[in-house]
Amino acid sequence: MARAPQSVQAQYRRDVATYVKAGGEESVQRVITAVQSLNRKLDQWYARQLADLDIAPGEWSVVTALAKAGAALTPSQLADLTNVAPSSMTHRLDKLAERGLIERAPDPQNRTRVYVNLTDDGWQLFSLAIRGSNVVESDVLQDLSDEERGELARMLEVVIARLDEVDA
Repeated sequence: MARAPQSVQAQYRRDVATYVKAGGEESVQRVITAVQSLNRKLDQWYARQLADLDIAPGEWSVVTALAKAGAALTPSQLADLTNVAPSSMTHRLDKLAERGLIERAPDPQNRTRVYVNLTDDGWQLFSLAIRGSNVVESDVLQDLSDEERGELARMLEVVIARLDEVDA
């Protein structure tokens, strides 16, 4: 017989209890499990959003990399930033170019090099997705005051900075 799905909060409590029972420190497991639960639920929402926008996750990673860079990048740079093989990047760029979301331009100093940039349509898609995400993300954080959001961000930034020092 199939089990009824648990609420996110019930699953969180069960997971923490399992990790503590196995020897994990409760305060650590509460934080890490909460971050993982939040990430998992947001990833599910983002996947639905990308499907609604008719863009594959791999293509979205290219659009995001270009937007974050704020400048044109080579296909090799994009492959490195998105952790894919150059041949996969070529396929992604072809699909994005067909949709008019990116443009390729030759390097005037090196005819063998090509630069990739977002088009206006690419920027519009990026902006639309970010505004849509912001609605959901704001809803997730609605029970926290601006001050509490700032403190939570500060604390998570401390943890993120520590990641650079941990050999993960």
